[in-house]
Formats: sequence, structure tokens, C-alpha cells
Amino acid sequence: MRAGRPEPGRGATTGSELSRRRRGVVLAICCLSLLIVSLDNTVLNVALPSVQRELHASVSGLQWTIDAYTLVLASLLMLAGSTADRLGRRRIFVVGLVVFAIGSLMCSLAPDLQWLVVFRMVQAVGGSMLNPVAMSIITNTFTEPRERARAIGVWGGVVGISMAAGPVVGGLLVQSVGWRSIFWINVPIGALALFLTLHYVPESRAPKPRRVDPVGQLLVIALLGSLTYAIIEAPEAGWASPEILAFVLVALASLAALIPYERRRAEPLIDLRFFHSAPFSGATVVAVCAFAALSGFFFVNTLYLQNIRGLSALDAGLYMLPMAGMTLIFAPLSGRLVGSRGPRLSLLLAGVMMGASGLLFAAFDAESTNVLLFTGYVLFGIGFGLVNAPITNTAVSGMPRAQAGVAAAVASTSRQVGQSLGVAVIGAVLAGGAHAAATADEFLAAGRPAWWIIAGCGAAILLLGALTTGRWAQATAGRTAVLFEDEARDHRPADARS
Repeated sequence: MRAGRPEPGRGATTGSELSRRRRGVVLAICCLSLLIVSLDNTVLNVALPSVQRELHASVSGLQWTIDAYTLVLASLLMLAGSTADRLGRRRIFVVGLVVFAIGSLMCSLAPDLQWLVVFRMVQAVGGSMLNPVAMSIITNTFTEPRERARAIGVWGGVVGISMAAGPVVGGLLVQSVGWRSIFWINVPIGALALFLTLHYVPESRAPKPRRVDPVGQLLVIALLGSLTYAIIEAPEAGWASPEILAFVLVALASLAALIPYERRRAEPLIDLRFFHSAPFSGATVVAVCAFAALSGFFFVNTLYLQNIRGLSALDAGLYMLPMAGMTLIFAPLSGRLVGSRGPRLSLLLAGVMMGASGLLFAAFDAESTNVLLFTGYVLFGIGFGLVNAPITNTAVSGMPRAQAGVAAAVASTSRQVGQSLGVAVIGAVLAGGAHAAATADEFLAAGRPAWWIIAGCGAAILLLGALTTGRWAQATAGRTAVLFEDEARDHRPADARS
């Protein structure tokens, strides 16, 4: 029998049937897919000023190079998750690796900004098949709750690795070869992940996969796309312009149609019953806040360090190492902490640290000295390192295993929505003031509202961590799980229920 394939006539291999070593290999492969997706974002941020100069891009153009990717990713994650449940998680994971590598190669050949944005969208189609499917593979491979929490902690640690390596690797590549080379590194890493996946990852499917929801999918795309377009383009066109007002109306109409439509569907794209669970709802909003703060943090700092301080791409990457290093250290620590004591402490500490970092920049001009600058970076890195593991763990904990992949996909979608909104909102705030910013002081003044937004995100994480991790919140998670268990029992054949 070929490694990774179930025997004919038998179901897919379950996590409990795999050896400890095989489960470790599966986790490593899933982490490799997360590495190329996360590395791509951190590397690109360092390259933004080079892209801006070579392709003559505006601030809004730079926003689109990031948000075109995250928007498509956020829009397709749920579809990719349900497709993987139906057709096979390993199969969709393999397709995702191939499409992501092809998209990366196309990005490196982009002749102008418009084509770069288009090719980033191709990348995102592949990326949408990686992270949520990989998380679904992990949750079905590591079935014991404490072991699963540790695995998710390792998974979160990969984000720290990408942050630590991304700015430095990106700086080296941009300075020595050029910004186009940042997309080349995805090809060999993707090829390695593809080879290992075909040989070691077992195939698995959901016992009752959900049906495709094309109307819900289109409404989600319309909602996220129109909202982000309005936020990014408003500083240039004006909020009162007919174009921006039209896109705002499309976003509101899409939301107004999506909620009642999804409530009526038997198998919706987004099952609104998940949000009956306070921990799940809290994890969703925390993910949006945390990743909005992260994307805004990178966007503002990259432009400040290179355009205002005049640092090279490599030096700018080295400057952000304290933040990346703290994330690398605290992400796995958070995973172990969540596994032993639950998500509450990690979320509370994360909110305090991220909020304090934003406050340091907004109220105390942390850019004025390197000591304050690096202190702000360290605080943010600790906070973000702590927040990632409890997001995923809280989203899937208490849910039946059959729903864990869907819950993880919603959490992943929330991360991407947060990144899109962070770049859109904070970039728009920065662009609104940066048009008239001719000096460093003027740029810092234009960026101060952005830091207040980041501080607010930290405060929201702190508040939600306190509200959604207590006994009342756990009781709501239990009641939500019962809803799905009762539904599954009602749909079983009569002989299976007896």
C-alpha cells in the first residue's frame, strides 16, 4: 500500500491510528504550508517601498498588493474547507500547494502593479486551500485535547518563525536580487511540501460534508470586496463621492441579504449557530482585532523605517527583529499555556501587551528614540505571540470533531478579514494625512491615529478575553455543541441510533 493512502474498501486513516512519529510528520507538513503563506506576507511588507518605487505605486496601490491577496483568501476559505471535507482534505491541500506555487511564480514576472495585484489573487486561490485545510488535518490527526492544543501551539509558533525570518530574508533578497525574488522562495518550499504531502499525509473526509452554497459565497465576496474598496479608495475619492457611496451601499445590502439567507439554508456557508458559543464568537472578533493590528503595524513601520528613516530593506528587517523574535518565543509558550491552563491567561496578557505597544507609539512618540521604538516592538511581539494559539483553540474547543474543520475555517477567515481591514483602515488613515506629510514629524503625526487604532485593538482583545473564557462562556459553548450533536443523531439511520 502506498504511504498516505487508505486501503481499498476502508475509510480514511484517523489520527488515533497513526504512530506518534507519523503524526509529527503530518504536523510538520501542515506547518510548512503555513510557513510559505505567512512568510509571503512578511517578506512582501519589507519589499513594499521597492515595489512602490519600481512600479510607481501610490499608498492605495500598496494596500491593494496586500488586500487583493487577503480578500480572496478570506472569501474562499470556507468554500475550500467544505470542498476539502467533501472531496478529500489531502487532495485539496495538494491542489492548493500547486496553485500557490504557480501564483508565486507569476507574481515574480508581473510587468506592472495591476498584473501584480491579479497574480496575488491567483496566489490567494491556492492559499485558501492550505491553512484551513491544514488545520482541519491537524484537528483530525491530534484527537486528544491536550495534544491538539500543543500541536496548535507549534502551528502558531510557525507564524513567529515567518515573522523572524521574513523581514531579514526579504531584506536580503530585495537588497541583493530585487523584490521579485521574494516570490521565488515559495516555489522550492511548495515543491518540498507537495512531495511530503503525497507520501505522508493520510486522506480524510468529513462523514457528512456540507453542500456548496454559491449564493452565500457570492454575497461574502460582494461584502468583503466592496467594503475594502470603499475604505482604501475613500482618502483619494472622498467619502461623499458617488463611487464610494455606491460601494458602501453594496456592502450593506450584501450583509443584509447574507444573514437571513444563511439562516434559512439547511447547510449554509457560514452556520450562524456557531456564534451561539461565546468562546467561538470571542475568538472570531479577537482574530479580526489581532490581525488588523498586525497588518497595520507592519504597514506603518515598513513605510516609516524605509521612507522616513531612510533604512535599506535589510536594515528595516533587522529593526523589526525584536518584535518577530518575541513572537517566535511566545507563540509555542502560549500553546503550552493554553494546553495546561486554558486560553484566558494568554488572551488577557496578549491584550495588555498589544494595547501597551500601541499606546507607547500613539501617546509617547516611541519613534523618538530607539529605546522606546524597540520597547514598543518587543511588547507587540509578545502580545501577538500569545494571541494566536488561543484563537484557534477557543474556536474549535467544545465543538464536535465533525465541526472542528468548519470552526477552524471560520477562525482562519476572521484572521484574513482582520488583515484586510487592518491594511485598508490604517492605510487609509495614513494616506489621508501622508498626502501633506513632507517631513518626518508630519508623517509621525499622520500615523498617530493608526497607533490609537492598534491600541484599541489590544484593549478589545483584553476585554473579550475576560468576557468569553469564564464559566458562562463555557456553558454557551456546551449548549452550542449539543445543537450539532442532536442534529447529527437525528440524521443517523434508525439502526445506528438504536
